[in-house]
Amino acid sequence: MRALIIGYGSIGGRHARLLVDMGHEVACVTRNPECPYPAFADIPSALADKTPWLAVIATATTDHDANLRTLLDAGFTGRILVEKPLFTNTPKEPFTAGDNVSVAYNLRFHPMVTRTRELLAGRKVLNARFAVAQYLPDWRPGTDYPKSYSASRAKGGGVLRDLSHELDLAQFLLGGWKRATALGGRYGDLKIDSDDQYSVLMETANCPMVGIHMDYLSRTPHRGFEITCADRTLKADFMGGFLTVDGTVEEFPPERDATYRLQLEAMAVGDPTPCTYGQGLALVGLIEGLERAAAQHIWIEA
Repeated sequence: MRALIIGYGSIGGRHARLLVDMGHEVACVTRNPECPYPAFADIPSALADKTPWLAVIATATTDHDANLRTLLDAGFTGRILVEKPLFTNTPKEPFTAGDNVSVAYNLRFHPMVTRTRELLAGRKVLNARFAVAQYLPDWRPGTDYPKSYSASRAKGGGVLRDLSHELDLAQFLLGGWKRATALGGRYGDLKIDSDDQYSVLMETANCPMVGIHMDYLSRTPHRGFEITCADRTLKADFMGGFLTVDGTVEEFPPERDATYRLQLEAMAVGDPTPCTYGQGLALVGLIEGLERAAAQHIWIEA
């Protein structure tokens, strides 16, 4: 079966490679001369050549809206996976997408997250902290970081959108957000015009106090969380590959492609784990609300 990758950059290339490894035929919509797969200039011509079972939108965030509308307007009814975040901002002209559209928050598929959901089941959660950080110039070796989409607010860059995995993960583990506030903006000396750090405080359906910190500034890369229950404390380190449960360490050796592969496998079988279109759209609204909260020094409510 054919899968169509719309946008052949680093993440589009990863999806293409994994789909080929899974036994699927791959074609791309791209003008990248380094694309090794059959390439088309636009979505309609790719769909006319052969109808894919899956379309992956891996273009710049600012193009997601137009790409998704083009697929839906063409009558495409196969599975659609949109890279995160779903949109840069809530569309001015809303449209309806069905259950076939998912958003690529692949950390939902990390085995430590699966294990954490098992350990949290039926427990009272008291507080949680999530953190993710990496020095932006070190993200993509060999590239000029000021020219990356991460550096440009106009292209959908900035930590709130770029690192929004944590906003999704907090709700995936602890329930939907109820109220929130934030501090954030551009604080460092990076050659960017997007936000370089944000700290969020929120209440979710299952946790009264959730802190989330994200930044482009830390010279020591890290990603993880700590969740305290009435009778248990969990601490996850994604980069180290271990989950500590009340002092006992469970190891989950890091495998760079694992969550992406599991996400694609879930798309193939209709697994309900992927972030839905509705959840992804609500998260875009949360991001906009957090920007407003930081600018106006207010709390926002769901």
